[in-house]
Amino acid sequence: MIADVLADATSRMNRAVEAAKDDFATVRTGRANPQLFQKLLVDYYGSPTPLAQLASLNNSEARTLVITPYDKSALKAIEQTIRDASNIGANPTNDGDIVRVTLPELTEERRKEYVKLVRSKAEDARVQVRGLRRKAKDDLDALKSDIGEDEVARGEKELDAVTRTHVEQIDEALKRKEAELLEV
Repeated sequence: MIADVLADATSRMNRAVEAAKDDFATVRTGRANPQLFQKLLVDYYGSPTPLAQLASLNNSEARTLVITPYDKSALKAIEQTIRDASNIGANPTNDGDIVRVTLPELTEERRKEYVKLVRSKAEDARVQVRGLRRKAKDDLDALKSDIGEDEVARGEKELDAVTRTHVEQIDEALKRKEAELLEV
């Protein structure tokens, strides 16, 4: 019973860490990265659709990204969505077949803003992991009458160790992203 609760909590915490890493990837560094645009939702025939499902994204140069839509009728919608994504600061151009996005150089001020954004995303991920810990602890407390307080206390210690490990993974990913952002 305890093992099931711990396995479920560990699985959910792993997903929270992966989601945090994916969020970090959406924050740009000095070079173009297709992951910057992966989560953008394009209004495609009235429904919000992730850009990655509508087009292929490729790096052509260090600061240039080429977006090739599978359906040419989506070109204008893709271009408008990228233009409206104010946190990216990109200016897309449409040549009738592809959308070419050139990202501007990052200023030091903009880099610091991105570091703040990444720290905020990391804190959100830590809060999520702690929330999963709280839920797992409640599940363990519900088992007290069935298996005894000593076993539940042992399970809580294991849960704390798992939580600490996942928070450290988020912190490590944050350090790497900060170093990447501040690198000139």
